[in-house]
Order: sequence, then structure tokens, then C-alpha cells
Amino acid sequence: MKLGTSSPLQHSSPEEWAQKHQSLGLEAINFSLNCDDDDALIDQYVKEAKKHHLEFAEVGVWKNTLDLNEDVRKKAIKYAIGQLELADRIGARCCVNILGARGARWDGAYKENFSEETWKLGVKTIQEIIDAVNPKHTYFVIESMPWMFPTGPDEYRKLLEAVDRDRFAVHMDVFNWITTPRRYFFHEEFICECFDKLGNDIKSCHLKDVRMEDDYTIFFRETNVGNGGVNIKHLIETGLSYDKNMPFIIEHLNTDEEYLNSISYIKNLMKCKDF
Repeated sequence: MKLGTSSPLQHSSPEEWAQKHQSLGLEAINFSLNCDDDDALIDQYVKEAKKHHLEFAEVGVWKNTLDLNEDVRKKAIKYAIGQLELADRIGARCCVNILGARGARWDGAYKENFSEETWKLGVKTIQEIIDAVNPKHTYFVIESMPWMFPTGPDEYRKLLEAVDRDRFAVHMDVFNWITTPRRYFFHEEFICECFDKLGNDIKSCHLKDVRMEDDYTIFFRETNVGNGGVNIKHLIETGLSYDKNMPFIIEHLNTDEEYLNSISYIKNLMKCKDF
């Protein structure tokens, strides 16, 4: 297992950045710089990461390449291409984005997200991004999401087949797929299903938790690890059964202290000092 965080943590230099992550026992790291940053600065971060034995798990895009505004969409695609080029240059495991939303919010929930037209445009856009770069050292992946394609392992398998590119793979955020009481209460079985169907193609996983609120109607709240209803140890052990070096990235916390608490929780949960 290679544990990491989505936060660069507070630091004043590339060396301090790498040292801090290594001192916490982390082996995976998300690259917080982007393709528009200075090449020399990027090289410094890469050098320090390698020096401190940190693997780049993810380079994020986080732009809506299905934006309804065509000019905005083209800019998002251009940025995605730049990020994929960056991921390939630094040897990251994957370059990750969401499929996209057909509304005002870049990652929002809309009826149009589930249209056949959106599916076809999403497939075409992924192909366009990958073909523009032809990566050799990384993969382009789509993060599993609750209200846009793909919404489950079968749909992700269908997406892999439709895109039909060797360098298209899977980013697993199983928490985003826990959207029904059945998936919540039987999440261990659902986790096994996700990895049984997609495990060999998964390049990186997110770590957080989900809690179903005891109120009407149905509401699922994302929360920090250990504060929800998901068997985190089962998730990690299932992932490691497919890839012993699988990155698990803690995300969506607000402060360094919260990240440090989550790191300690995972270490204690797995009952080992080093991964």
C-alpha cells in the first residue's frame, strides 16, 4: 500500500514538501503543480519526490470537458491534454478527471448528465485527450462519481470498452458510488464487486468515508475516515489483493491537522508503521 493525501501540506520549498511527506510515512503523493507552472520548478519537485521515494499517484484535471459553453469546453480539453502530458512526463500513475456535467456547475447533478448524447460526447472527448498525447508512462482515468457516468462498475466497464484505448484506465472512489441504502448497508459486497470487475485496471483510489443520515428522505454525507459506515480496512485489503502498491489518497479535508489525524487513523487501523 502507498498512502498519500490530496493536500500538498504546508511547505516553503520542494525539499520541505518531500521531507514532510516522507516523515509521515507516506509513499504516494498527488502532484499539486500544473502544466502552466514553470518547468524548472516542476523539475525541482520531481527531483525531490524521487529523492525521498515518493510515487506520483495522480495529476488532477478537475475541469468540465463537457461544458455547455463550447469555448469553455475547448479550454478545459486543452488543459486536460496539458495535464496528461505533465503526468506522462513525471511518470504519474494516472491523470484524473471526472467525465463532466451538462449544467452550470462543473461537477453538478443534472438530468442531461445521463443522456445518450452525453455518453457519446464523453467517450469522444476522452479519446481526443488520449490521442493528443499518446502517453507512454501514465494513464488517463475518470473518477467514479455519484451523479454522472459512470455510476457503477458495470457502467465503467462499458466505458472502458467504448473508449477502447490502452492508456485509459480506472480511478476508484467507491465512496462516490455509495448512493443507495443497499450499497451502504452491503458496502463490503459492493466493494468486492467493484474490484472483481475493475480491479486490474484501477490505478489509484481515494480514501474518505460515508455516513447515511437517519433522516428523511435519504441523505449520504461524505466524512473523514472512521466517521462513517464504511469498513475502511476491508476496502484497503481488497485493493491490495489486486495491487500491493495501490495508492490510497486521503482527500477532502480542510487542514493539515485533519490530514495528520486521518493518516494516524489509517496506520493504526492497518496496524503497521510502514506500508
